[in-house]
Amino acid sequence: MEQSISRQIAKFAIDLRYEDLPEDVIFEVKRYLYDSVGCAYGATHTKDVTIIHDICREMGGAEESTIIGFGDKMPAVNATLVNALMIRALDFNDIYWKEDPSHPSDLIPAALAVGEKVNASMKSVITAIVLAYEFEQRLCEFAVPGVRERKWHHATLTQFVSPIVAGKLLGLDEDQMVNAIGINGSHNHTIGCPTAGKLTMMKNTVDPMAVQSGVFAALMAQQGYSGTEAVFEGKEGFMDVYGPDWDQEKLLGGLGDSYRIMQCSMKAFPTEALTHTHLSCVLKVVTENDIAYDQIDEVTVTTIARACDILFDPHKYRPDSRETADHSLPYCIAACLVDHRITTQSFSDEKLKDPRIWEVIDRIKGEASEEFERMFPEKQPSRVIIRTKDGKEYEEYLEYPKGDPREPMTMEDLENKFNALSTKILTADAQAAKKDMIFAADQYSARDFMKSLII
Repeated sequence: MEQSISRQIAKFAIDLRYEDLPEDVIFEVKRYLYDSVGCAYGATHTKDVTIIHDICREMGGAEESTIIGFGDKMPAVNATLVNALMIRALDFNDIYWKEDPSHPSDLIPAALAVGEKVNASMKSVITAIVLAYEFEQRLCEFAVPGVRERKWHHATLTQFVSPIVAGKLLGLDEDQMVNAIGINGSHNHTIGCPTAGKLTMMKNTVDPMAVQSGVFAALMAQQGYSGTEAVFEGKEGFMDVYGPDWDQEKLLGGLGDSYRIMQCSMKAFPTEALTHTHLSCVLKVVTENDIAYDQIDEVTVTTIARACDILFDPHKYRPDSRETADHSLPYCIAACLVDHRITTQSFSDEKLKDPRIWEVIDRIKGEASEEFERMFPEKQPSRVIIRTKDGKEYEEYLEYPKGDPREPMTMEDLENKFNALSTKILTADAQAAKKDMIFAADQYSARDFMKSLII
């Protein structure tokens, strides 16, 4: 009898050792740690992080796990939520997009919080992070078409991975790991509205909540709580409820032959992932030709159909929050046209009131291309045509953005991003010290590592 999907995943997760990991995979984990910690530092004063952090501090509890930057401690379950929201809040952390999109670094805080709770080595934490990326990315290829196309949010995928990450560090046995997956996979199915229409703080919070509950599920399983083993393939399980067309080979085939983290992408812009190639095109045109926003008559962006649906939704032409603005391609392009750059400050309350944005935003149009749709997700094509008021026309075409594995962020790019995100809270010497610590992480315990991340 064939073993359940959960049991096959559990066996691989339990058996994986740090010593099994190639050096380039270990180094890539450190690159994503560095990128993620930078994102967390940049979000220390956002409204959503402040609210969740204050609630969790008021709740109190055992001082098990450290909050990145702030340094206070709380139960690992709640520290996971706060740290995951910090990494996610600016929409600047990593992205993997195949049939489904996801942000595997949302899961890193589960490894850090549980690793600190049990005083694991950072080698063990790194191994758990590899598992986070492995199964989060494989789940992005599992449904054909993806769950996002079925009107569900990708936190629905994260629910199955977070208990694996936490369970690995808790030392769960095979049956306990299967139970943890079944527990968390029974109650975190997230509808698509957090990223549709007018966006709210939930856009960045649903994934951290699925990660938080995965830590709790692993703790439940450790104490003997049972969960549905056939949570994927069983009657009224995930595959039954969400409909037909699943590629189990992409979920389970070739485990350990290579590692999915090497195929993930980093973000060069703090915006929704489908905006990136378009922003690269726009910035290339306006900077190389020194085009001012008030010279522009019309901008036409050709993209895939799903990007048109998500990014040119009517709500996106008048965003009134950071969460909607960074998912609005018209707004992001307008900010590029006005400032010739896109940064976290492009979504500040002050910038959202910039009259120049509203002067140019209605001149930006989106067109869907069936040809581009067939190229996606292997390529993320964009064609941008900018027409100026004097009758000139400028065109740019790109197939993937900076940060894609085919054009990866260099270490200089990563350092510049980290320093820009942390410049308000860290000195240059402190920034260098954090970088050194992160890239030597496997020499430390999780407790010493988390202590080093305090501002």
